[in-house]
Amino acid sequence: MRGMLSFLIMWFLSKRPMYGEEIALELEKMKGNKPTPGTIYPALKHLQNNGLVTSQKDGRNIIYSLTEKGTTTSKKAFEYFCNMFEPVFKDCIKAKNLKKI
Repeated sequence: MRGMLSFLIMWFLSKRPMYGEEIALELEKMKGNKPTPGTIYPALKHLQNNGLVTSQKDGRNIIYSLTEKGTTTSKKAFEYFCNMFEPVFKDCIKAKNLKKI
């Protein structure tokens, strides 16, 4: 898998199939600015070429979803990510709790 963007796209798609625009909007909610189509669609194409994502035409739009391989890969990547960053998340939670006091 190729970086955080691929991980996040697969994480979104693990919840439900989405259009490219929906993925961009979800990313905007997370990081504050909306990625360009030149960022989203090459990443989706890369995931498709690796058999992790499939696409289906829906009128003028294309809806993306995880393949079986994509679902398995997404679960493994999520587990790895959680294990790798658990100490960071714990510190984030502590910092947020301290701000509330």
